[in-house]
Amino acid sequence: MNIKTKLTLGVGLLFLLIIVQGTVGVGYINALKADSENVLADNYNTLLYTGHMLKALEEPDQNSTAFFEKNLADQEQNITEIGEKEATQEVRTYFEQFKLQPTDSAVGSALRKAIFTVTDINMQAIQRKSEISKSTSESAVFWIAVAATFCFLIAFTLLVNLPANVAGPIEELTNSIRQIAEKNYSERVHFEQHNEFGQLARSFNSMAQKLEEYNNSSLARLMMEKKRIEVLINNMRDPVIGLDENLRIIFANEESTKISGLAHDQLIGQPATTLALKNDLIRALVHDIADAPDAVQTPLKIYADNREGYFEKEILHLSIVPTGERESRLIGHVILLKNITAYKELDFAKTNFIATVSHEFKTPISSIKMSVQLLENKQIGTLNPEQINLLDSIKEDANRLLKITGELLDMTQLETGNIQLNLVPTAPQELVQYALNATKMQAEQKNIRLRVHYDDNLPPAQADAEKTAWVLTNLMANAIHYSHENTPIEIEVRHSGQHVLFVVKDAGQGIAPQYKDKIFDRYFRVPGSQKDGTGLGLSISKEFIEAQGGTIHVDSELGAGSTFTVALNRAGGD
Repeated sequence: MNIKTKLTLGVGLLFLLIIVQGTVGVGYINALKADSENVLADNYNTLLYTGHMLKALEEPDQNSTAFFEKNLADQEQNITEIGEKEATQEVRTYFEQFKLQPTDSAVGSALRKAIFTVTDINMQAIQRKSEISKSTSESAVFWIAVAATFCFLIAFTLLVNLPANVAGPIEELTNSIRQIAEKNYSERVHFEQHNEFGQLARSFNSMAQKLEEYNNSSLARLMMEKKRIEVLINNMRDPVIGLDENLRIIFANEESTKISGLAHDQLIGQPATTLALKNDLIRALVHDIADAPDAVQTPLKIYADNREGYFEKEILHLSIVPTGERESRLIGHVILLKNITAYKELDFAKTNFIATVSHEFKTPISSIKMSVQLLENKQIGTLNPEQINLLDSIKEDANRLLKITGELLDMTQLETGNIQLNLVPTAPQELVQYALNATKMQAEQKNIRLRVHYDDNLPPAQADAEKTAWVLTNLMANAIHYSHENTPIEIEVRHSGQHVLFVVKDAGQGIAPQYKDKIFDRYFRVPGSQKDGTGLGLSISKEFIEAQGGTIHVDSELGAGSTFTVALNRAGGD
């Protein structure tokens, strides 16, 4: 018998058992329902009518005779028991006499006795039908229990035998497939049934035999490919370390052994977590391997071959989707260390050169500014308009050069990590006022109004006053520079939670969407803007604010102006 037939018979039998159990239960429930309805329809109404008639006799009024007549008529239509008709007729007879002689106590007593006779007949009927209902319920319990026991025995038999007949071969086949997945190609399954499992066993054994033949024939080629990959990795000039999914080192080239100070046999096959306990470099390489994305990590300074070197760590997580599966599986990690020592040295040289040149430039530029101021002094001599224009141009160029050298010096300070911060509680109004004073003349030249709005009860900000004021001055100067004449610039200071916000909003040309994420990059300038700066102002502003634990961002639309927001921590905040 094949599997489909077995399942069909098993499920069909269970379905039949459900029908039998339901039929027995529904039949007895309907019988009990019918008994209850008989009691209600036949006897309960009679008791209700007789009760009303007795009430009319006990509490006489002008309507009691009509009320008694109505209930007696209803009772005459509800005669269901043996002897009830005669008793009801007797009630009618006495009631007719009672209407003629309402004061005759003998007639009233006889009428009440006749009513009680009708009541007693129905009470006995209720008791009798109650016994019948009880007998019906006991039969229902018995036969439902018998049917349930029968269904349970059959269902339990199916539960024990049917899953075993189906799941046993499947479990054996699953174990065999697992053996094949673990490259044990000599595994075979042995099903003697002439059903689907027998066909599956023959197909599986055929597949395993072919895999065994293929594995035996390709082993030498695989070994050659493995050696070729090992030679390739060993000849790479950058250190490379490979780990399996359990962080056990499976390969490492010669460069990695040089910088780690460990021999090849001390690395291969060893758990990286164990080596990390006694080797600082291995610890630095694997401490964040589980959380690191496939991206370049922070450069590492490594001392090897009697010299310092800088390496950029990159972690690659290796995953594959096994054949026949849908979900990827992690099979290992590769740590690449790119030697960037030469680039780092060039970067240091560039930073030192910029710092030296900028510092050297400041002295002659300051001398130029001093000379211009002396020439503007009328005590030295009077200048004609052409000479005054030349002096103004010289002064403007000197100021621009001085600003550029100052920005370059700030940039080199940031790159070398020598930035010094003095974070103290600072009144936001003082910072804004300093920036307003510094940009007042520039705003007046373009007839631009600087509108300042302060929140009530502003808390102090935890800030470096000098550098924060420089940032606000730079933002206001940029807003004035890119705004049209006769337009306002809004400066708003408010507090939000644990932060103090400085907002500078202009109505200038705005920033195109493709450039919003780049304006804080060094040396970047929006294409089409006037080239009278270095492109360092916003980059340095971002570095200054983030060094204080704050943030700076911009909201802008082309043609609708820009809004720069600086957020600093509140003094004394969490």
